[in-house]
Amino acid sequence: MAELGKVDRDFFDEYIYPHLGADRDDVTLGPQHGVDFGAIEVGDSAVVMATDPVFIMPSLGFERAAWFAFHILMSDVAVSGLPPTHLSVDFNLPPEITDEAFETVWQTFDAEARNLGVSVVTGHTARYAGCNYPMVGGATPIAVGDPDEVVRPDGARVGDRVVVTKGPAIEATGLLSIQYEPLMETDLDPETIGDAKDRFFDMSPVKDALTAAAAGPVTAMHDATECGIYGGLFEMGRAAGVRIAIERERVPVQPGVIEACDFFGIDPWIAISEGTLLLTVDPSGVDDVLGALADEGIPAADAGEVREGSGLVVDGEKTEHPGTDPFWAAMEEYGEKLADAGE
Repeated sequence: MAELGKVDRDFFDEYIYPHLGADRDDVTLGPQHGVDFGAIEVGDSAVVMATDPVFIMPSLGFERAAWFAFHILMSDVAVSGLPPTHLSVDFNLPPEITDEAFETVWQTFDAEARNLGVSVVTGHTARYAGCNYPMVGGATPIAVGDPDEVVRPDGARVGDRVVVTKGPAIEATGLLSIQYEPLMETDLDPETIGDAKDRFFDMSPVKDALTAAAAGPVTAMHDATECGIYGGLFEMGRAAGVRIAIERERVPVQPGVIEACDFFGIDPWIAISEGTLLLTVDPSGVDDVLGALADEGIPAADAGEVREGSGLVVDGEKTEHPGTDPFWAAMEEYGEKLADAGE
């Protein structure tokens, strides 16, 4: 069976990258593996866009699930440094979803969009046989702004500092702990489980990205989604043709993360971590960026530097891209265990 999760670079290079339609002069940033967004120029404006699944997990409760789904969508354009402005969304709904459940999802989307100043401009909504949770459609968020304010994903430069917000396995910890809390109760104390579940509302890097971009000379940003911090840092270095070097002990780690990851048998450093923002920052602006993030209550630290070369170095050792995220296997394994426990 093929690996679950995003395709790797070999797949991308063989099947996707050679076939990108017409060449157009207005495309200023096209598709690359491990890069969050693309961009075009329209008149004097940059139009940044990304496309992602609409990811709804009913077991979280529809309001909480919709909050997370919305912020997943916004994150990939927010790392451009431009505030999200528009959204196109397609819902391919499972037949069993009730009108009331969809109302909760859509009202949550509406509330979060209003908070960010995002307008829904078009979309499609239908129930179809064969559609299943959690992937119930797709959406394209857009950010329109000054081309000079776009933070390119390939902008990391030798000598930049590497800043990490929140730390590893934010998403893996939050989702697994909420989904499988009853299984955790046999091994972990209530306070630790509570800490792990609290990671859920850390799972948005939107405020992180917009705060950092407004505060100082940020040269590149990337959210640490599949394959986590190691995967994200590796992709940042590859996009810019540089080497990323970090010291792991300098990266913040949030309460409950290590304990939850130990319980689920996953390495937090290579596990999905939506909500964690990876940045490269000109040394002259590191204090300003860290100060602005602190003012917003966002944990962050200067964890390393950008060097000449290629790849990722952790604590002095070369580290390859993880390739596969352990989160998906853990979701499947513990889903079966929870079902068995309920029999």
